[in-house]
Amino acid sequence: MPLEIFNDSEALSVGVELELQLISLSSFDLTPASPDLLHLLKRAPFPGNVTPEITESMIEICTDVQRNHNGIEKQLQEIRDTLVTAADRLNIGICGGGTHPFQKWTDRKIYSKPRFKEVSQLYGYLAKQFTIFGQHVHIGCTSGDNALFLLHALSRYVPHFIALSASSPYVQGGDTLFNSARLNSVFAFPLSGRAPFLLKWDDFEHQYFAKMEKTGVVKSMKDFYWDIRPKPEYGTIELRVCDTPLTVERAAALAAYLQMLCAYLLEKREAAPEEDDYLVYNYNRFQACRFGLDGTVVHPKTYVGCSLREDILTSLRRMEPYAATLGSQEALSHLEQIAHVGNDAHYLRHQYDESGSTEGMVNAAIQRFRQAV
Repeated sequence: MPLEIFNDSEALSVGVELELQLISLSSFDLTPASPDLLHLLKRAPFPGNVTPEITESMIEICTDVQRNHNGIEKQLQEIRDTLVTAADRLNIGICGGGTHPFQKWTDRKIYSKPRFKEVSQLYGYLAKQFTIFGQHVHIGCTSGDNALFLLHALSRYVPHFIALSASSPYVQGGDTLFNSARLNSVFAFPLSGRAPFLLKWDDFEHQYFAKMEKTGVVKSMKDFYWDIRPKPEYGTIELRVCDTPLTVERAAALAAYLQMLCAYLLEKREAAPEEDDYLVYNYNRFQACRFGLDGTVVHPKTYVGCSLREDILTSLRRMEPYAATLGSQEALSHLEQIAHVGNDAHYLRHQYDESGSTEGMVNAAIQRFRQAV
């Protein structure tokens, strides 16, 4: 089918999606509880939306369209409180984190939905291994051209979001030495990575998407697992590199940072994006995944290397006037604290050291999700 018309939306409007883990409180392993939880939630009024994900051990929550940090945080907190109450009735736990530290993909059950069954048949075991948990943030764009401009202008900041959100250090019972091991699973899909370098929506629609559709490889934008992708039906771009944070407050702060960056970039405060900006993209992305805030990145324009932590702090200082305009000062303070104290991957490793087990780590994540932090 042809690519959807790009439905222009309100500039800098924000929507947040969080994929969450459903946990057995006896074993602290994942549990296939989403059908029961979703049934129970039908009787509980709450803002936004809660939907199934590809396996029955996960769900996705989505906010309504928001315009500022306060609105994002308040709605995520309301959804969280509703989820926790429902989960308590079912005697299960809910937590964030980009991966579950010891679950086995062979134990997962594909949720009974045509789209998920189709993906499972196409990708085989990768579908069950896709029981990973991310935060997606949508930013409203006034045109398809603006969407593609922002998509590519943001490429330099992708390592920031990976490092600040990283919460997946353990996989299959072992420490991966990565801060975000989750993104290694995403990279296994053939249509992952970065979007093609096109800055005009007409070119994207007719020169790229139409050809891809003709090959039979794709049917819609859902078939692309890019780090940032346009969503024409919503009139947004969607950032997809973040691990699900351990708290909704951190998720709200990350969404506010993206909103601030987009406001800054739309003022053309930096040189226009170019194809050559991607020469260092995969290297910088790897550094953020592997080393988190301790990584080193290369600036795509100057080719000068610097500490990722310092690059983030410099960017946050640059965002101060935008934080004042958008009401995001609290988010800025939260992110500065992460840069100084450490991300969720650091917290989870500390919890493992304290408890001596991956089960203890999961229990700490459950308790952290339940309260404002």
